[in-house]
Amino acid sequence: MRRGRTAAILVEPVQGEGGIKPAQAAFLAGLRALADESGALLIFDEVQCGLGRSGRLWAHEWAGVTPDMMTLAKPLAAGLPIGALLVTQAVADAVKPGDHGSTFAGGPLVCAAAEHVLERVSHPDFLAAVRARGEQLLHGLRSATAGLAAVREVRGSGLLVGVQLDRPAAPLVEALRGAGLLAITAGKGDVLRLAPPLVVQQTQVNQAIALIAREIGRMS
Repeated sequence: MRRGRTAAILVEPVQGEGGIKPAQAAFLAGLRALADESGALLIFDEVQCGLGRSGRLWAHEWAGVTPDMMTLAKPLAAGLPIGALLVTQAVADAVKPGDHGSTFAGGPLVCAAAEHVLERVSHPDFLAAVRARGEQLLHGLRSATAGLAAVREVRGSGLLVGVQLDRPAAPLVEALRGAGLLAITAGKGDVLRLAPPLVVQQTQVNQAIALIAREIGRMS
């Protein structure tokens, strides 16, 4: 990277569509150093992994690395259409009226919803519960699928967990849907992506683990 030739570095602290891959702290710190050295902006996309999903309010907090800009959207207003861009003061000082706009920003109804969501998910007790359920889901799946040949890896952060398979995950998604569990694919289609509600309960997590292990066992 050369100063003046790179405008920004954009990355997800936890890849969603890419296959549920949490970035290592050293990697994000390295990007921060590269951005500072080259005069580029460091932008984190936290549309999927932010707002408590990782067990902290922002996923990048786990690495202790602060971006210059951060994108937010879907979960911010509990399903109502909204988009938001958070920036440092240095970036804000460079933005003039008309430089930035958004189709789903500024509506009073959705902003009121977003304010309430942010208040709820930023509460320490709420985040502690997300961390507890996330650890239960991650470690429970690793244990329950340890002997299944179809499973290559179970990884994630908080309540964003992926099960890497040695085959397409779409048939597993269909089987789980028939059993009452909603999930989708990620990566190259070989990752089962789990993003349960942040208020999921312990018994529900146990039920999900049992269902997933059962259906993967039938595939093996």
